[in-house]
Amino acid sequence: MDNSESIQPLGRSCAGVLGIVLISLASQTGHAQFVNKGNVKVSTGTILSVYENYKNEDSGNFVNDGQVHVFQDWENNGTVTYSGDSSKGKTFFTGVSEQIIEGTQVSDFQNILFENSKSAVPFNLAGTISVGNKAEFKKGVVNADPYGGKVIFKENAVHSNVSDASFVDGKVEKQGDKAFQFPVGDELHFRPSYHQAGTSKDNVYTTQYFYKNSDDQYSHSSKEADILFINDKEYWSVTKDKGAENIVLSLTMAGSTTPPDFFSPSAGTQVAIVRWDETQKKWINEGGAVSEPASGEPYANLLTSKVSGYGIFTMALVKTVLPPVPDSVIVYNALSPNGDGINDTFLIKGIDQYPDNEVEIYNRWGVKVFGTKSYNENDNMFKGYSDGRATVNRGEKLPTGTYFYILKYNNGTKGIEKSGYLYISNQ
Repeated sequence: MDNSESIQPLGRSCAGVLGIVLISLASQTGHAQFVNKGNVKVSTGTILSVYENYKNEDSGNFVNDGQVHVFQDWENNGTVTYSGDSSKGKTFFTGVSEQIIEGTQVSDFQNILFENSKSAVPFNLAGTISVGNKAEFKKGVVNADPYGGKVIFKENAVHSNVSDASFVDGKVEKQGDKAFQFPVGDELHFRPSYHQAGTSKDNVYTTQYFYKNSDDQYSHSSKEADILFINDKEYWSVTKDKGAENIVLSLTMAGSTTPPDFFSPSAGTQVAIVRWDETQKKWINEGGAVSEPASGEPYANLLTSKVSGYGIFTMALVKTVLPPVPDSVIVYNALSPNGDGINDTFLIKGIDQYPDNEVEIYNRWGVKVFGTKSYNENDNMFKGYSDGRATVNRGEKLPTGTYFYILKYNNGTKGIEKSGYLYISNQ
């Protein structure tokens, strides 16, 4: 029998939705599997349930605009895609045994759900899958690193429900200019990084988290003089695969993986992002600031900085940086824009003396909410509203929480950069 003829529609399900079931064929290895060499289209409102291993041959064309439930292994060597602008097509990986997701070609899913309770790590990703709309991580780690797998999120793709119980252990690629939380982790630790919104839809970044000592590959003894102690438990790989801009990067800190010294640095030290510079073959200080705990937010401590390059990142204890030349600029990092005349604006006292300045403000997830040049103490100030240059609409009052600021100015001798956290209270 030609395997391309193995797909046959069977009546309506009890829910009143047209269901499609595949006839099982015995492969040459003796294991039952469903094989497609031709064309399969699952239309909107149609359910396809696959109870045996599925293989899409190089001649196979599989289009899912409905619901596809995959209970065993998945292999794609042809075309797996969806049609139209609808966001209804969804693929469910909901097996009761461990599942292998593989193939020589990208499986292009519109929506995808991972839910498998067989083990803590039930999904072995040995191929590449892409997400056009949404990925739901409900139960089970997607184990991609040992198999060379990758998950791609397209320009408008998002995800939900990521936790220690379900994330990607391996490479995650993000395309486009949207701010994004990378759903990465290692072993049973979900440890995301965050990227600010960019300016080009052509941007492509890839991130992976490692719960191991970076000193094994990137010597901690080779570092700038102000770096005192480098995190010896974890690191992130962040690559810029396409694009020309640097990012505001946020790394998460968690008591389960991050050394305790980073939560209470001693006097004269602070926590900063450090990056392995491949050209200089040493760790460099990228600066940054740690947020204060915020009610209702998943991470009490985020380390944020605008980085100057890409590669291997982690956090380190560094010497507290003091301005090279004393000046009178004082940053007041509390803002309550309620119109009572007290702390209604972000005050940078003394900045009027240095009109050659620039201020940028980002939310805790790296989304730029304010940016201006020639900041002053009178008519060019941040008042707790978005200036509309990112994903927050112009004139929209920003929610209560912690924000990250970058201040650059020339004090007449040299350029100075300060950064830290600003707390906005709108209660």
